[in-house]
Amino acid sequence: MGKLLSLVVVLALGYAGIYVYYGHAVEQKVQQELDSRGLSSVKVDSVEYGLWAPVSTSTEVTINVTYRGSQAALNLGIEGHPVFSDNVSVRLDGLQALRLGISF
Repeated sequence: MGKLLSLVVVLALGYAGIYVYYGHAVEQKVQQELDSRGLSSVKVDSVEYGLWAPVSTSTEVTINVTYRGSQAALNLGIEGHPVFSDNVSVRLDGLQALRLGISF
């Protein structure tokens, strides 16, 4: 029983590491795509994705981006695995929310 519990804990820690690194890899890939399209002033704030996204090669994520005072939440589709594959494509599925800010 102790060995089984130890195995479960090790697997959970490994999956937690891949889960966190997956978000970082998606953030880097999206920022790279934005920069290549001339939108280098748009910054990725956060990435939201499901629990099983790191074990899937096709997933939906929500990216929160900022451009000056404006914020937007974008729904993106990720084809490929950003951690384990070099061949990853990002497609825009839609705009979820847009918040405009006016500063003086």
